[in-house]
Amino acid sequence: MDAIGHGRYLPVIVYVKGQSEQTAYIANTMEKWEHENAPFWVPHFYPMAWGSVDSITQAIAHLNTMGIKAGRIGIEPPFLPSDSKDTLLNALPASEFINATSVMENLRAVKSSAELAVLREASEQITGSMQATIAASGTGCTKHEIIERLRVEETKRGLQFDYCLLTIGSSHNRTGSNQAWASGEVMSIDSGGNLDGYIGDICRMAILGKPDAELIDLLGEIEEIQQAAFAEIRAGAIGATAIAAGQAALARQPNKQYTAFFGHGMGLISHEAPFLLTNHPVAYEGRDADKPLKAGMVLSIETHMLHPKRGFIKLEDTLAVTETGYEMFGTEGRGWNQSNKI
Repeated sequence: MDAIGHGRYLPVIVYVKGQSEQTAYIANTMEKWEHENAPFWVPHFYPMAWGSVDSITQAIAHLNTMGIKAGRIGIEPPFLPSDSKDTLLNALPASEFINATSVMENLRAVKSSAELAVLREASEQITGSMQATIAASGTGCTKHEIIERLRVEETKRGLQFDYCLLTIGSSHNRTGSNQAWASGEVMSIDSGGNLDGYIGDICRMAILGKPDAELIDLLGEIEEIQQAAFAEIRAGAIGATAIAAGQAALARQPNKQYTAFFGHGMGLISHEAPFLLTNHPVAYEGRDADKPLKAGMVLSIETHMLHPKRGFIKLEDTLAVTETGYEMFGTEGRGWNQSNKI
């Protein structure tokens, strides 16, 4: 619901360094009802904006009301519409505007215990939704039908369904289609669901029938790579160490030519700090690779295989960094999940 009228919904937080009592939230007018039911924590709440110019104009008015003459203002350019920025520049010509994207990314990277609880719940509800979807799907079910079933399962568990990337059989195509699941074929089900603004992102494997020895071995290769990376995750460990361990394990696999390994931060954004790899496959720099992991960071560790005959085989897991290691969220179904609806 971002687009409205001539503009877009643009909530704004105003924070004055060292003066939390002057924090403000500029909201859409209809958010006043949410505030009545569960008041927001901010001392100053303005439910009066309908667009990107309205919200920034109110943010400027708040600064004036507080008597703040900001010399430097940190903004996140990727999330600031051009008309909002123009309004800022015109109203505060004497201020210096700084790109605070990295500062905000670093703040988001370490999650509180409450945030971790939401991420844990989101991940568990996704794996539960996948289990229910796999059990209810069988011979003749199309990709469109399976994706819709997963959407319903996630929604009734309180998640906002974001996406499902699905493959069936030997195909590597992960979009919805009328391709139907057939006996003996594998299915890769990769989905993101949002709970209170926090993202769960999991991938699990299924088969219509029973997995043969080759499929067990192929998923075993994926699991060995995952476990090698997991073993290096703990507070204080350099982020690149886990990536190097996963890549070293991949290099030992019989099907390494078909396999890729990846790791990234996640939470409020599907790819966020810590950034552990450069430009693969999402275009950002691995600026955090040489920095120590911190307790409360959340990582997505994923390995996939584009096998030429058996299809797309992948595991994606969510881990929270702890002082002594890690906690995995949504652990259900990491092996071959079988559907018997043949």
